[in-house]
Amino acid sequence: MLLDLTPLKTSRDYRLLFFGQLVSFFGSMMSFVVVPIQMYQLTGSNLMVGLIGIAEFVPMFTLAFIGGALADAVDRRKMLRLTEIGQTMVTAILLGNSFLPRPQIWVLFVCVGIHAGLAGLQRPSFEALIPRIVPPEQMTAVAALNSLRFNIGAIFSPILAGIIFSGFGAQIAYAIDLLTFIASLAAVWLIRAVPPAPDADQPSFNSIKKGFRYAVGRQDLLGTYLIDINAMLFGMPMALFPAIAAMYSGSSVGFFYSAIAVGALAASLTSGWAGKVHRHGLAITLAAGLWGAAIILFGLSDNLYLALFFLAVAGFFDMISGLFRGTIWNQTIPNRFRGRLAGIEMISYLTGPMLGSAEAGIVAHFFSVRISIVSGGVLTIVGTIILAMLLPKFIAYDGREGIRLKELEELQGASKNAFD
Repeated sequence: MLLDLTPLKTSRDYRLLFFGQLVSFFGSMMSFVVVPIQMYQLTGSNLMVGLIGIAEFVPMFTLAFIGGALADAVDRRKMLRLTEIGQTMVTAILLGNSFLPRPQIWVLFVCVGIHAGLAGLQRPSFEALIPRIVPPEQMTAVAALNSLRFNIGAIFSPILAGIIFSGFGAQIAYAIDLLTFIASLAAVWLIRAVPPAPDADQPSFNSIKKGFRYAVGRQDLLGTYLIDINAMLFGMPMALFPAIAAMYSGSSVGFFYSAIAVGALAASLTSGWAGKVHRHGLAITLAAGLWGAAIILFGLSDNLYLALFFLAVAGFFDMISGLFRGTIWNQTIPNRFRGRLAGIEMISYLTGPMLGSAEAGIVAHFFSVRISIVSGGVLTIVGTIILAMLLPKFIAYDGREGIRLKELEELQGASKNAFD
């Protein structure tokens, strides 16, 4: 079955966010690719490229909890507006730095850190906004559409970024990114206000703890976090793409970033069947293991086209995992916790790639690029098997039961508030 477009047809605000983010993300992916290429060009070090992930991880991890608490307590539209403005300013700084005779390495680290911190504040509000503007039964379709939006940028933007960087330098890529923010700023200004619930918990350490306890108390949620962190921590070789591309040709670097997204796009465009699958935990686990297997084959490949093919296969299975993780989150988490848990979700799906970049860079620095990639794929599979054994309720999870429990939970919450 082909992609389900129902959310775009029925929700004006979702359409605005979808197309605004589609344009903006295309530009942001150019900076995402150009920063590590620029770092590798300036330092020649896989380790320094890997440390970009650490620079991103610390502020993202810290501020995602705060962003989640704010998303449950303030107008989510306002959060999107403020953080979009901040990310626009960061891109302007990257552009200015690129015009220096020798761009400063510390500026690259500071900018990626600030950008990641702003994303930590923004993403929970964005994710928590979706269940307010799209009905629960359309969440699998939303996950597929969000993937489509992401992968259009993730396929074409890196290829263009690699060509632009090789032919013209970083300045043009950063300038394009800056211009594309116009679309996302327009979208977040046009969507309707999304005020918090009257009984929303105010932002505090206590409210963050309450959200964390809720997430840990549900094995189906815990499984979505841990399986993905394991897969990305050990099996994400993105920090090594500049070094791998240098073995073939400098302009090929964008194709490595795009290959994963090509596979993910194929999964999204053929995702109509996913709405009929109810064993979401089992599907996520199988997809994570197959991601690891594809990464092993990528690491063993000596041919450019074969390597890109296995990266695309990995991307296909990563997207399958992402579809069902997003479905569990958006179908089963009560609105009063949606922002805080969106913060935890963000930590789960970005912790792996960010720390995984550092892990891949460190192992490649002390051993070799091939050992780094292949060992990471092996550890992904082993970790997935161990987690599956430790989380039997996650493997047995049925999405129909998850929706029923959420409805019951929200009814109980409404009854309690009326009694109070």
